[in-house]
Amino acid sequence: MLEILYKDNDIVAINKPNNLLVHRTPLARGEKQFAMQMLRDQLGQHVYPIHRIDRPTSGVLLFGLNKRITAEIQNLFEEHLTIKKYWLIARGHTPENDEINIPINSEYDETLRDAQTIFKTIARTEIPFQTSKFPTSRYSLVEAQPLTGRTHQIRQHFAKIRHYILGDRRYGDCKQNKLFDEHPGKGLLLHSRSLSFTHPTTKKEVTITAPLRDHFKRSLKFIGLSEYSHENTAEG
Repeated sequence: MLEILYKDNDIVAINKPNNLLVHRTPLARGEKQFAMQMLRDQLGQHVYPIHRIDRPTSGVLLFGLNKRITAEIQNLFEEHLTIKKYWLIARGHTPENDEINIPINSEYDETLRDAQTIFKTIARTEIPFQTSKFPTSRYSLVEAQPLTGRTHQIRQHFAKIRHYILGDRRYGDCKQNKLFDEHPGKGLLLHSRSLSFTHPTTKKEVTITAPLRDHFKRSLKFIGLSEYSHENTAEG
C-alpha cells in the first residue's frame, strides 16, 4: 500500500518508493506495478499524474483527482511556480551553498538545454572506508532545488561537478556505488523531499514533505548522519 502524505477533494500526494514507475511506458514493457494504477486501486477512483520523478528516485509525487485541477497545477509547474526540494547524498564535501548552471541533454535528445540547480549542504561527514588512494571517504547530505525541469537534471548536475550521487547507476561513481551496495544496500540516494505551491482551489500555500525511505535512513546511519532522519509534515 502506498503511503499517502496529503489528500483533499482535488489532489493526493504519495511518498513514492524507489524503483517504481509513475505510469505505464513502452520503455518498460515487462513492468507490472505503477504508482498511478496502485493509487487508483487503493483509493477506488481515477487519479491523474501531475508531474513525474525518475523511477529510482523516491519521495513526493502529486496526482490530481480531476482533470481541471490536474491541468491547473501542471501549469504551475510549467510556469516555475512550484518549489521542489530534493535530498541527496553526494560523494565528497560539497560547498555550503552553490548554483550549478550547466546545459544538459537527455538520452532521447542530444540538444543541450539550459539547466539551473541551487543547493545547500546540510551536513558533511568522513568515514574510515577506503574506495580510492585515500584511507577515508567523504560524503555530504545536500538539499537541492532544481529551477528548471530537465531530464535527470539533479543527477547530471552533481555528476558534472564531480560530487556524484550515491547509488546512481547512470551518472555515478562505480567504486562508491559498490561500497554502498555492500553496506546500506542498493538504491539511488535521491529523495523528493518537499513540494510547495499555491492550491488553485483554496488559494492557500501548500507544502508537502515526505519522510525519508528506509534505505535512505540506513545510508545516513552508515555514514554517521542518522540524526537527519526527520518526519514528514503537510501544511495547507
